[in-house]
Parts: sequence; structure tokens; C-alpha cells
Amino acid sequence: MRNLLLILLLPFITLAQGPPLNCVPTTVIINLDQYQGETSWDIKDSLGMVIADGDGYYSQPDYAVIVEQLCLPKGQLTFNMYDSYGDGLAGALWGGLNGSYYLIQCNDTLVIGDVPDFAFDTAHAFGSDACPPVYGCMDPMYVEFNPLADTDDGSCTDLKVYGCTDSTMYNYDPLANTMALVSNCDFTLTMFDLIGDGWVGSYLEVTQDTSVRKYYLADGFSADTLINLNSPHPVEFKFFVTQQASLTAAHCGFRLTNPDGVVMIEVLPPFVQPLFKYKTPTFCGDLCVEKIFGCMDSLALNYNDTANVAHDCFYVLGCTNSSYLEYYTQGFVADTSDGSCNTPAVWGCTDAHAFNYDPLANIDNGGCIAVVTGCMSSIAFNYNPQANTPDTCIPVIYGCMSSIALNYDSLANTDDGSCVGVIYGCMDTLAFNFAPLANADDGNCIPTIYGCINPVMFNYCDTCNTNDGSCIEILYGCTDSIMFNYNPLANVDNSSCVPFIFGCTDPSMLNYDALANTENFTCIPFVYGCMDSTALNYDSLANTDNESCIEIVEGCMDQSAHNYDLLANVHDSVNCLYDANCITGPGNPYWLNDICYAWVLEVDDYCCENAWDTICQATYNYCDGSWSGPLLNRIQTTKKLIMITDLLGRKTKQIKNKPLLYMYDDGTVERKLIKQ
Repeated sequence: MRNLLLILLLPFITLAQGPPLNCVPTTVIINLDQYQGETSWDIKDSLGMVIADGDGYYSQPDYAVIVEQLCLPKGQLTFNMYDSYGDGLAGALWGGLNGSYYLIQCNDTLVIGDVPDFAFDTAHAFGSDACPPVYGCMDPMYVEFNPLADTDDGSCTDLKVYGCTDSTMYNYDPLANTMALVSNCDFTLTMFDLIGDGWVGSYLEVTQDTSVRKYYLADGFSADTLINLNSPHPVEFKFFVTQQASLTAAHCGFRLTNPDGVVMIEVLPPFVQPLFKYKTPTFCGDLCVEKIFGCMDSLALNYNDTANVAHDCFYVLGCTNSSYLEYYTQGFVADTSDGSCNTPAVWGCTDAHAFNYDPLANIDNGGCIAVVTGCMSSIAFNYNPQANTPDTCIPVIYGCMSSIALNYDSLANTDDGSCVGVIYGCMDTLAFNFAPLANADDGNCIPTIYGCINPVMFNYCDTCNTNDGSCIEILYGCTDSIMFNYNPLANVDNSSCVPFIFGCTDPSMLNYDALANTENFTCIPFVYGCMDSTALNYDSLANTDNESCIEIVEGCMDQSAHNYDLLANVHDSVNCLYDANCITGPGNPYWLNDICYAWVLEVDDYCCENAWDTICQATYNYCDGSWSGPLLNRIQTTKKLIMITDLLGRKTKQIKNKPLLYMYDDGTVERKLIKQ
């Protein structure tokens, strides 16, 4: 059995956090295989600079777990894994166990997790962003306290007042609003696994007083159990990851919930550390104390050390006079004198080594003063105001006591404020860095070099330190004389050169080239017309369609025919229908000149072109000889269509799904939309 490295990793505990950092909390976890010395890693920024790395794991045991706590800058970063042999962390290829690696941010967000076989190296690009804030009350002294909050939202309103809220109890506090403990000690322990294979031998160990209990998740995704936490002492939780489960522990987790449903402890996947250890406060036990009546005098015979409400006490005979020694040495307070008071009490210091020792005292008054040896002269350097026994005095010697000062006095024991500081600098008045305040030359004088020292100028001199007025301003532009925008005044090329582009530069022409900057006299004017070869008004010379195309509509254009088509523009004489062609109507012979028959044919062409059916007959019966009304008047005053135009007044044919204007010979205009 190989040794397993145990590492404590607390960031996965869901507890109260501090204010947001300017960097992103990040955890790097490396599960090594049996060839641990081959593995290394680093994190690089967008410029390729290494900002964190790790290697040199030769001394680690096989299958050790490496955990690095980092705080990374925000932005785009790259995480790189390396293996000097070229087989990644694939230890299983050589009879061992595979390794793995993870990168976790904001305590619980898995950013990177990959397979072990990456050959010599592998790279993972990721974004390092600020952790999202968790708003809430962050003051634990308030009832609204949220242990998960990292950003205070001002919700703290009710200050916690701890105490017993039971009015029947001895220590009832009418001002209390919070019980420090709970009386129900049955907490719910939830154990879970993300892939359903349980904890694979790992276990949670709970130590309560001297009792140790172990909890497992043998199989499945989750399991709940009740655990009693009634203890006057802290309860310790330890999570052990066995070697068997070292590669699957990333799927394990657990939580502890109190009887009110509040989560006390929560450890969420990925949980890859081999050991979790957390010690809780006292979880439960009744804060309130019941009233217990009894004698509360410890000197009485019936003294009750559990009593909290005073009751009658019973005493014995003895010395009752506090002026005598026996009163204090008998070990109790007598309520009746037995004549045993014989020795007067003398209070004082009974310590023979004390400064104020009293040989006549028989009861110590607690006022003994220790012997303090020291100089008792107030004008001496080593004067001790606490001394009560004289010792050697040292005279005061004034002077500068700073060893780095120009006038340091090694014999002085009292600083007189006369120290003169040493000021190093260049003392050459002709040097560039001459320091007029220096009193000690540092040997670093710099000669004066004249030139243009403005870094934004064209003739900037990076070795000069004194401006001579020769600076020339930078003029950016195109310095290539064969380019379209060549600037003869420019001294620094700004990569703005534009080559000559020939083409039509007239925006009113058909072949206008927006990219051209030089005219080549190839412009073609617009020729508007109908470009649809199937249209009635097709124009073969047009190069730009003006939407004037008229669709060819064949139909009967004879107004005397019953199927006269007012929308037709190409006459179809073969299909024209006259009275003789219509299907027999309601009867012969009068119906041929019957206005109601004509009205039926107008509103329903089917009656003429196909068959005179029951619908045609019903329509005809609706308009009998005695009927009159708007429809009949409309038939009697039939108007003819003379033109169809679009909404812009352009003459057109009937077009479906487009609003058009229909003009009639009686001067009326109708707006119609014929749908497909």
C-alpha cells in the first residue's frame, strides 16, 4: 500500500467570505501518478509571461495530491501541463494509477479538468473574471446574518439579543430574541455522489466527546441519516479519502442541516483533497435553566451546588467573631458561638520575602509588596520610580545617539536632538545630477549631454539628459511618393499609404466604384425600364429595372361577353362566353333579358360558365321581379372600369397582394387589394 499525502483544503467549505478581491481566488489541484518527478505546470498571461508555476515533485510520494492556492489577475490566461517523459499522467499504462488535474475558481467553479494522457504538454485557455457577489447581511451580530454573503446590502436591521426566551425558566430574558442553541439535536446528514458509485471506501468520521462514529455512502447518488449532536463540547468532522477513491473523490460531497432546515456545513464537488477536517461550535443543548430551589451557601451543611433560587440553610456551632483567627480557620461560618474564639486576628503581609513583611501578622491581607532593586535618584540616567531598594545609579550623558548620523556620539546615553543626517549625492556643480543639499559625495556624478530629450519628437536622443532646443516635431503621413496620398512634408510613415485605384468615380453612374480614387472614364449611365422578358412592356435596352413591368393577362376583352375580363391586356376571343354559351338558367325564353339573371351572372360567374345549380337558383329567387335595393340599383347603373394605377399614379395591370387604384367612367375611384 503506497503512502497517501494528506492535504487540508478548506476553500470548498461554504462559509462566510470577505469582501471581493481585485484578483480571482483560484485553486490548482494536481493528482500525481507514480512518476511524480516528470510532472510540472505553469500559468501564463496574454503576453506569455509566467505568473505561477510548480515543479520539483521528486520528493513527493506516489499519487500525492498537490494543492496550490492562488489569486490570479483578471483577463485571458493559459494553464499548461508538462510531462518530461511524454506520457502525461497516464500511470495506468505502466501498471499504476492515472493522475488528473483541475483548476477551480471562486471556491466552487470547476474551470479546467482533463484526462491524464496529454503526451509532453497540453494548454487550456481560460478567462479569469471576478467572482460574482453574494449580497446579504454580513454582520453575525444581527438576526438577518447571511454566512454566504460577501457584499453587504444593508439588510442588517435586528441586532441579536441572546438569552433564554422561556418565561417559565430561571434565566428567562424578556429582551432576548435569539436562542444560542437548539434543544432538538437530531441533525440531517446528507451524503451524495455525482456519478452514483458512492464514496468507494471513503468515509466521514464524527468525533463527539469520546465517541467516534463513521458514515459511508456505499452505493448510489445520495443517502440521508439522522445524527444526534447533543454535546457540551465542539464536534469534529473529518472526511477521509482512501487510496482506492483518490481519483473519484471529485464526485463526493456532504452537508449537515439543523432541525430548522438551515445548512450548517456544506462541502460540494469537485472534492479532490484527501482530507477534510472541520470543528463545529456546540450544536445543541437547552440554553434555558430550570428553577432549582435550595441552600446556596457553600458553608452550610445543606448546601446545594445545583440550586439557583435561595432557600433555608442549616449551620453548625463554631467561632462567630470575625475579629479572631478561629473564625477564618474553622472552615465554615457558624451561626452559634461555641466559645472557640481565642486568638485575635492580625491582618498583614505574611510573606517573609516581601518588602512589607509583618512578623506579627497571622492572616495575610493580600497586600504584600515585592522587593524592587534599582536606582532611586530621579536625576540619574537609570532612575527607577518603581524601586524600593537602592542600587547603582548611572549619570546622564547627552549627545547624538543615531549611528547613521554625521555627528554620532558613541558615549551618549541620552539623545539631545542634535543629530545631523548624512545626505549623499553628487557634489560636482558641473554635473547633470548636482545635488546642492548633499554633504557627502556618492561618486555617482553624471556628465551633462545636450540634445533633444522629448521622447515624442522626431529627433529624440535617448542618451541625452539636457535639452538644447533642437527638437523637431513628428509629422505622420504617407512617405511613399508612388502612392495616391503621398505627403512630401511627412517624416514618419504611419502606414496610411493608399495605392491608386482606377474606376468610375461618378456616383450617378451604373458602374460607380466606391473604392476607386482615380477616374478611368469607363462610366455607364443608368437606362431604366422593364427587364422582365416575360412582361408585356419588356425593354431589351434597359440595364436598371424600374418596377414598371406589366404582367401579361390573357382574357376575354369583349364587353358584350358574359365573361368580359376588365383586367385582361391580351385578348382571348376563343374563350369569350355569350348568352348562347351560358348554361341553361331558370327558364326560357324571358330569362335571357331578365335583369335578375344578369345580376346572378355578375355576382357568380360559375352559374354561367359551369352549371346552374341550387345556389344559383336561390340567388335568383332572392332577386325576384318585385325586389329593389342597392344591389339591383347597382346592376341597373353598371359602371365601366377605365384604368388601374398604383398608389403613385402609374398605370398598371391587376397585381395580386398589392394595393391598387381602380378608376371608373362615372368618376369614382376604388382602392382594392386582391389577395393570392
